[in-house]
Amino acid sequence: MRTAKFETEPFTCPSCIAKIENVVDKLDGVAETKVMFNSSKVKVTFDDTLVTADAIAKSISALGYPVLSHKVAA
Repeated sequence: MRTAKFETEPFTCPSCIAKIENVVDKLDGVAETKVMFNSSKVKVTFDDTLVTADAIAKSISALGYPVLSHKVAA
């Protein structure tokens, strides 16, 4: 399992949290998604044999929350 942190543009409402967590959690290989509202970051724990960090970033961006950068921990 790996963990990635995705930095997005600032969130505008608390409902953003549920929207992102619900969609990303449904991706194959994602174990946990945590949105950090105040810091505009999304932390995702995932199996990199099933899903890539780039695919997760695309799914977050597709929801209307552009990913500015991401970092994957080993």
